Amino acid sequence: QLDQIIIHQQVELLEAILGTETSSKYEIKNHLGQRVYFAVEENGCFDRKLCSPVRSFTIRIADNAGREVIRVIRPLRCNSCCFPCFLQEV
Repeated sequence: QLDQIIIHQQVELLEAILGTETSSKYEIKNHLGQRVYFAVEENGCFDRKLCSPVRSFTIRIADNAGREVIRVIRPLRCNSCCFPCFLQEV
């Protein structure tokens, strides 16, 4: 049972040195700092470079045994003033 979670993004060495963005990985911890879940964002380099704030992605959240417990999918959507009906959705 979780009453609070802490999400900590893991920084990749390549990302830190070169300033290039890689697929994000996250540790999801309880209030004691113990990892209870692990999340990985899946998307392509093209999405990260050109569509960063509105990029499409899939985030898979797994428990400590590696079993997927949640999958979050966000399709690529345009949020310009020309297409106000295409707001972000998850």
